Amino acid sequence: MGAGPTGSAGSAAQAASPPAGPVLRARGLVREFRGFRAVDGVDLDVAEGSVHALVGPNGAGKTTLFNLLTGFLKPTAGSVVIDGHRELVGRSPEAISRLGVARSFQITSLFTDLTPQQHVELALAGPTGLGWRFWRSDRALERFAAPAAELLDRVGLAGHAGVPAGSLSYGRKRALELALALAMDPKVLLLDEPTAGMGVEDVDRTIELVRTIRAGRTVVMVEHNMNVVASLADQVTVLQHGKVLVEGAYAEIRHDPPRHHRLPRRRRCCALRDCPPGTARRRRCARCPCRSTRARSSPWSAATAPARPRCCAA
Repeated sequence: MGAGPTGSAGSAAQAASPPAGPVLRARGLVREFRGFRAVDGVDLDVAEGSVHALVGPNGAGKTTLFNLLTGFLKPTAGSVVIDGHRELVGRSPEAISRLGVARSFQITSLFTDLTPQQHVELALAGPTGLGWRFWRSDRALERFAAPAAELLDRVGLAGHAGVPAGSLSYGRKRALELALALAMDPKVLLLDEPTAGMGVEDVDRTIELVRTIRAGRTVVMVEHNMNVVASLADQVTVLQHGKVLVEGAYAEIRHDPPRHHRLPRRRRCCALRDCPPGTARRRRCARCPCRSTRARSSPWSAATAPARPRCCAA
């Protein structure tokens, strides 16, 4: 079991100085869905050897950005370049993975009847073309048995290599998916919410696992758990409404957010969006239909005013 996230661990993660050159660069990425911009002009530089976290509220465009970087979606505009010269836009996910970009997904997708050992052997066989020749004898996969066992040991599944994947706990299923991504030997590994739905022990184990596998590769992750981000991330990009809100080290963003990056606080008066600007938080405008102690300021009578919602007094 790994140690829990601590301030010293976070400082150690941030103290590591990754190389300056970006291994993955996105410029002007846009993705529209029938006029709605899920990703709106995103520029992203991911330094080689770093752990780069993408954070933001639900609907900020994080997973859509992941899909653009890995070829599962085609951008409406913009470019994605790896190694400074290889354009990824227009390539299939399979072609992008062969260039050294692998990813995990929010939802686990495993063969419930196959063992973790068999999963990883098939993943290792995939780049060789052998994985598609299902009519071949099982002996053809024997050469992948030792590397598969080594990968399972790295992710903490050596003791569960022979059990059906469907019987694994949620945290161990996520670890198996990570092993499948590592089987591609990627130079850039994208993890989409790797600790989502995990208990505390599984989160701690995943933190230690990511610390182990980051050696020699670049990790980009979407994460909502700020303890995980503080423990692992060298650089943090905050997304809001499909745009980059702010970018920098975790400590800089957490302790000293620039004033011009703070989100404006929307004034809410009984859910009416057109209330007068001077309306106080607990004072209703003249058109408020809610019943409260300030009902005399409303043209609505007690008989016609709805009993709910009482949003003004909230």
